[in-house]
Amino acid sequence: METISGRPSPPVPRKKQILREVHDYFFVAIGILMYALGWTIFELPIEITGGGVPGISSVVYYATGLPVQYTYFAINGILLILSVIILGWKFSIKTIFACILMTLVLPIIQNLVNYYNFNLDIDPFASAILGGAFCGAGIGTAFSNNGSLGGTDIIAAIINKYRNISLGRVGLYLDIIIVSCSYFVVSHTENVFYGYVVLVITSLMLDFVVNRSTQSVQFFIISEKYVEIAKLINAMPTHRGCTVIDGTGFYSGRPVKLLFVLTRKREATQVFRLIKDTDPMAFVSQANVNGVYGNGFDRIKVK
Repeated sequence: METISGRPSPPVPRKKQILREVHDYFFVAIGILMYALGWTIFELPIEITGGGVPGISSVVYYATGLPVQYTYFAINGILLILSVIILGWKFSIKTIFACILMTLVLPIIQNLVNYYNFNLDIDPFASAILGGAFCGAGIGTAFSNNGSLGGTDIIAAIINKYRNISLGRVGLYLDIIIVSCSYFVVSHTENVFYGYVVLVITSLMLDFVVNRSTQSVQFFIISEKYVEIAKLINAMPTHRGCTVIDGTGFYSGRPVKLLFVLTRKREATQVFRLIKDTDPMAFVSQANVNGVYGNGFDRIKVK
């Protein structure tokens, strides 16, 4: 491996940073809307309990009639303190935004459903599938844009930060307990079953949308500014390494430097941004890899 040295790359223009933040907040808001629709239209009317803090809020609502947004906001307030401490402000600010927006959106959608007497005349099983699909897609959209809908998503993100466990799997383990406990309130076995269906579909949809938690990608980067690109990749929060490979252009006969980089798939967008900001004319090859083992990735496993 060749040692990387050279002058630092110029900072990203502030306008571009602002546009990226606007992009992230916009899609986090889209994720919130998708989740709120799935929760209020497909789950609450037939007393299906999903997972996470929304699931706890649903149980409280079924038992006491307390609007779900109040319980949702109160519990998330506690979890957000952990988010700030462990995941940092950049992640947590979007999560705070998501929790506040969800709290505001929920009563609006519920009032619209009640005002227009919107009642889906579909089978409860189909309702559970649709509700889980909307909720999972909403969570995945928020996570893919550096945000979260709060609740057990925060716990899942914390665990995923230190352990190679997919977000959907962590959420599924936590949510099974919540859905199981809902039986003591709804007292209908079939509703609990539909709750499990919601959990499975939500988990599958979350991993499908995010699709980055356990997958890795490799980059081959050819650029005259390979030093600057490598330094920026090294400076990423995940501290990814770069290997410099000496090569020769067959047609030109000129020596070239290739950067070889391995990252998690969820980090690929950030790597592309760094490359584009430093050298828009760089030649980049990206490929999915079946497994990466070693420091910073998976442990070597031999059966």
